[in-house]
Amino acid sequence: MAGRTVRNRRTPSRAARAALAATCATLVLAACGSTKDTAASGGEGGDGTGKVGVILPLLTSPFWQSYNDYVPRMAKSEDVDALKTVNSNSDPSQQITDINNQLNQGVKGLVVAPLDSAAIAAGLDQAERKGVPVVAVDVAPDKGKVAMVVRADNVAYGEKACEYLGKQAGSGKVVQIMGDLASVNGRDRSEAFRSCVKKNYPKLKVLEIPAKWESDTAASKLDTLLNANPDIKGIYMQAGGVYLAPTLQTLKSKGMLKKAGEAGHITIVSNDGIPQEFDAIRKGQIDATVSQPADAYAKYGMYYIKAAMRGKTFEPGPTDHDSKIVKLPSGILEDQLPAPLVTKDNVDDPKLWGNTVK
Repeated sequence: MAGRTVRNRRTPSRAARAALAATCATLVLAACGSTKDTAASGGEGGDGTGKVGVILPLLTSPFWQSYNDYVPRMAKSEDVDALKTVNSNSDPSQQITDINNQLNQGVKGLVVAPLDSAAIAAGLDQAERKGVPVVAVDVAPDKGKVAMVVRADNVAYGEKACEYLGKQAGSGKVVQIMGDLASVNGRDRSEAFRSCVKKNYPKLKVLEIPAKWESDTAASKLDTLLNANPDIKGIYMQAGGVYLAPTLQTLKSKGMLKKAGEAGHITIVSNDGIPQEFDAIRKGQIDATVSQPADAYAKYGMYYIKAAMRGKTFEPGPTDHDSKIVKLPSGILEDQLPAPLVTKDNVDDPKLWGNTVK
């Protein structure tokens, strides 16, 4: 009825309304104070139990095949309940789907080897919303939340290759077969090699092949480059797991594969430390590789995800396993594991993981 104010006997007083509003505000704030999915308990202060998803970037490389073999063994030794590994098959978008699938299965932790340092952020955001901790292996993300990056110093990879080739070749043309520059590994190795040569070996001329961790691309572009530059003195392969076979085959097809010590030998340095590289060093086909620790990647990936699921955190500094935790520019912590240079002098060292693979 217009013009009349009718008081409902059930209407609370002004004071009661104020008290109710305050209570509701408190409840709203409590509900909105976290973006995490409360249905997933995650790893903050937990007991470290629950399923752990392990996502691989690819399985076409002997390095990742070895890592894949180490995962269940290291999971057992670290008392981690790891699910069967998932292969993203070199597809960054598939890797995000794989992460979401694992989260939907209710995993309490994830160990992921990112394919793309930028693209992986979408998957990391999904995990954070679910309250699921993530450990990144081999590749550091550009952004996003991870409990730890387990990785060797990839800048050192490029520098070690530069120093070896520089001392062996001295001058002339050297080829750098690069990885995917969408990955921080590809960027770190490429820039480190390039900068080291410019600073310390100015008589070397660097020719570059962007190969995106693809063996076919490496073979095709190396063939074209050698046609125009038959006088190269050295080759730096950023991933022996995918570049070794096509590089040796291309050199052999052109009559340019000479053993170390023979006239015309092209000095070759690689990265990975797989058994096939060790065999090539013994045969004199290549000269050196940097042993990327597939076994330690699996071991400490499991170690750090277990710690993250318990809510344990770490600080920069030396570790008890001959490595060093550093804080990256992004603020993420990275455990930089040792990665030794392997030559004919130490290729038979039984401590190298490449000599333990059956």
